[in-house]
Amino acid sequence: MSVLKGRRSESKAEFINTANAIYVRTIGFLSRLSSRYSRLVADNVARLASEVVDNAEKANSIFPSDTTRKELRKKHLLEARASLMALDVHLSHCYELMMLNPEGCFATGGGKAVNASAARKKLDHMAQEIGELIDRENSLLTNVLKSDKSR
Repeated sequence: MSVLKGRRSESKAEFINTANAIYVRTIGFLSRLSSRYSRLVADNVARLASEVVDNAEKANSIFPSDTTRKELRKKHLLEARASLMALDVHLSHCYELMMLNPEGCFATGGGKAVNASAARKKLDHMAQEIGELIDRENSLLTNVLKSDKSR
């Protein structure tokens, strides 16, 4: 039987779902880069998003039952958060590059470029979504670290 939406609480492992969402949204965002910039920055930015997911998964797979496991889990959580903060900075740089030529980031079904105003709105929306996910993930990781510390 499922729980009513209003009575659901946040999962202890919600940081895993959020990390996965960040990865998917980051790849979608990077796909909007022109090939000129994509060759230079996309691989490194995607790698950071992947590190967030990898370290979150590693931390989640370790039950903090003794001192060694607690330290290993903490290390992975801190690595996930560090990669997350670096990802935020790199995505900001990508956003700035895209805003130099926003109409080049999108095309209509017929292959024509979207006008600059509509492209800016789309980029702003995509960047806002990723930014909110990054803020949420940072908060979730911090809460897990605090929770583990009190164990």
